[in-house]
Amino acid sequence: QVQLVESGGGLVQSGGSLTLSCVASGTISNILSMAWHRETPGNQREMVAYIDSIGGTKYGDSVKGRFTISRDSPKKTAFLRMGNLKPEDTATYYCRMTLRKTPTTLPSDFWGQGTQVTVSS
Repeated sequence: QVQLVESGGGLVQSGGSLTLSCVASGTISNILSMAWHRETPGNQREMVAYIDSIGGTKYGDSVKGRFTISRDSPKKTAFLRMGNLKPEDTATYYCRMTLRKTPTTLPSDFWGQGTQVTVSS
């Protein structure tokens, strides 16, 4: 079984910074991509940042220049460095990894349980 566990969420003042981490465990052959999404009540989950297997990244327009995604592949860990946080960044943040459980299985998406980030004004 594959499990993703996020950490690092919390309460921060506007303009502050937080770094989220997501560690994968279980039967994993290789992780193709890692991403962070966020969701607020009544809204769809949106992709915040994405990193592929060779380090290529993509960001949502609302976080470009403020957030940085990175990965430590041997440790099966994704990071999201969030800077210059704004109240509108308040959300539950979810980690997603696309991975193969064995070399011959098709890639599948796995999600973490979410971590709350609250930015006060």
